[in-house]
Amino acid sequence: MRSIWNGAISFGLVSIPIKLVNATESRSVSFRQIHAEDGGRIRYRKVCELDGEEVSQAEIGKAYEDADGTMIPITDEDLASLPLPTARTIEIVSFVPAGEIDPLQMDAAYYLSANGVPAAKPYTLLREALKRSDKVAVAKYALRGRERLGMLRVVDDVIAMHGLLWPDEIRAPEGVAPEAPVAVREAELDLADALMATLGEVDLGSLHDDYREAVEQMIAAKAEGGEGVAPPEPDKEGGGQVIDLMAALESSVRAAKEARGEAPADASVTELKARKTASRSSRSTPKETDAKKSTAKTAAKKTAAPARKSTAKTAAKKAAAKKTAATKSTSTAKSTSKATAKKQPTKKATPRKRSA
Repeated sequence: MRSIWNGAISFGLVSIPIKLVNATESRSVSFRQIHAEDGGRIRYRKVCELDGEEVSQAEIGKAYEDADGTMIPITDEDLASLPLPTARTIEIVSFVPAGEIDPLQMDAAYYLSANGVPAAKPYTLLREALKRSDKVAVAKYALRGRERLGMLRVVDDVIAMHGLLWPDEIRAPEGVAPEAPVAVREAELDLADALMATLGEVDLGSLHDDYREAVEQMIAAKAEGGEGVAPPEPDKEGGGQVIDLMAALESSVRAAKEARGEAPADASVTELKARKTASRSSRSTPKETDAKKSTAKTAAKKTAAPARKSTAKTAAKKAAAKKTAATKSTSTAKSTSKATAKKQPTKKATPRKRSA
């Protein structure tokens, strides 16, 4: 692969000569602009607005347009004279966990190749250090006339670098989220989880660009004098319009499982019902709650009836016991009174003296 930039990785006091190679390539089919009437090629010509003359690439320079429209010329010498320490160096500034890098910052990807035999040792050292630390390196580098931010990580046995946008280049998602509050039910989340579990595992190497293949087939057919490829039939069910979210989720789970040959068409629904029952063993539907209350009332009545009979018997026994005790108490009191009366001596009457 052809390198697009030569420089070095600055790892503390260690310098690692490297070559920068594009890690990605575009496979999309490109088209030319033509004159629809006669098929002639339409080309863009670079013309000066002042004299109307076409100019060559060698005659084209750079300029910054000020707010009032004034053009301020900038030469390559002006840019080269700027104090840019990363002009030929990928300067590592920190090592952080990969999770701290926001995927929104990800930009172009490159491979870093060791440039020469002496670079192999420090290159391997940095690679193995990144592997063992389970971290990525954050670095600054300059490419195509501007300083950029990058992230270094290990891919197989190669150090790869992802260009990163600067934090102030990421726009805040203001006004993007739904404004109206939306409530999501647990049953809908259960179905979404089931669909994710069905679609979640895929071999990324098996994915391909269906649109590009269709375009290539259409071009090949036209090149052979045909009429191209017939367009697919439109979706008779309304093409993605979701009327009932629950029904759509259930159908999606069923279709995904049928496509993967994992289970019959109705297995997903049975599985979901089982999952709901297992995950909500502590919850009850309104009907179940009413049934439980009715059963509880009936059981309470049945339990209360024997309890009342038992209470009545107990009360009767207590009343009889009290009556018996009272009778015994009265009898005892009479016996005691007679015994006391017998023991006391009888007083004799003293005659009164008559007065003379």
